[in-house]
Amino acid sequence: MKLLILGGGSGQLSAIKQSKEKGHQVIVSDYFEDAPGKTYADYGETVSTFDIEGNLAVARKHGIDGVMTVGTDQPVLTATKVADSLNLPTFLSLSTAKAVTNKKIMKNTFQKYKIPTVNFKILKKDFSKDELNNIKFPVVIKPLDSQGQRGIFKLNTLGEIRERFSEVLKYSREEEILLEEYYESKEITVSGWVVDKKLKILTVTDRIRYADSLHIGICTAHIFPSLFLRSHYREIKEISEQIVQGFNIENGPIYFQLLIGDDGIKVNEIACRIGGAYEGDFMPYLTGVDILDLMVDLSLGLDLKKDQLLDYEINNNNKWLSVQLFFASPGKICNMSTVNELMRLPWVMQAGFNFSKGDKIGKIKNATERAGYFIVQGGTSREELKENINKTYNTLKICDYLGENLVLRKLGEVL
Repeated sequence: MKLLILGGGSGQLSAIKQSKEKGHQVIVSDYFEDAPGKTYADYGETVSTFDIEGNLAVARKHGIDGVMTVGTDQPVLTATKVADSLNLPTFLSLSTAKAVTNKKIMKNTFQKYKIPTVNFKILKKDFSKDELNNIKFPVVIKPLDSQGQRGIFKLNTLGEIRERFSEVLKYSREEEILLEEYYESKEITVSGWVVDKKLKILTVTDRIRYADSLHIGICTAHIFPSLFLRSHYREIKEISEQIVQGFNIENGPIYFQLLIGDDGIKVNEIACRIGGAYEGDFMPYLTGVDILDLMVDLSLGLDLKKDQLLDYEINNNNKWLSVQLFFASPGKICNMSTVNELMRLPWVMQAGFNFSKGDKIGKIKNATERAGYFIVQGGTSREELKENINKTYNTLKICDYLGENLVLRKLGEVL
């Protein structure tokens, strides 16, 4: 069968390879001509994953049987619209796909179904001061329809909001932005799978974020299990099921970001996709559920192997694992470790770099400056996981021309 995969970056490589291994012909669309996923695909098309008409043309050209994306937000809507237009299998309705990719609809749906979230406003560029009468500073402003923490700022004054407004809109196709009260909190992610509107939670991880006074929300690591799994599981499950019902999610993957602070759990954002922290790669080891395999079959309208979902129970999972999404200080790379060096460490499941020798690394503004990742097994204890992460960072080198290791290990090494 012919499968169109939206996106050819590192987050989509495993989906492309697995689809090929399952015997399908793969077409990859990506804005970048040299996207790495195109190397593994049967056909590569230079089309933005945001471009619905462009991907419809690609779909018709190749006579596809299904379309999908993983690890990225906005292409979920593109995939749904392409599938709906061509009467191909789709696991989301158009209204649900729009609601989980547009923060204005998302936040209004939270309000409608009493799903806990922070106080917010949707603002136009000419907004009045009075619109913020019930808002407490500091605040966070975001594009309504972007991804990768682009255009997100933590601000302290009305003047700063006006100053940054146009910059936020650069990352959006809308003329409004989202403003939220900043909530001092820890963040967790809930990954799972929905079958006939029934949710199976697969993982709850601590999502470690880069702490910066301006740029916030940039993920540097995931740790399983979350420190909040046992103490808050019942509430996490209830809120997650409330989201599934409120957004009419009938089938497929879910990825929810929740905030836990003094005022309880607040829902930050939600998505109907496999997470972007290589969840598709570590889930089979961690849970016994191959969500990439499920995703490929779902997108092609094939029967799913649902027994693996029925056999899993998160509260019986005693494994420890971390995905380290590491960054580096600004500089030009002279020498660096290889993937093979990292993979020789017995506890490293997978690793990859986003830069090469000779490349320049810039300041951290969003997730696009991430230097690479590695997935670490931790056995059955937090202490063993911490030790394995530490030993991996001792091996990891990204050095400038002065021989200084630029890797910012402390951003992810937080156990």
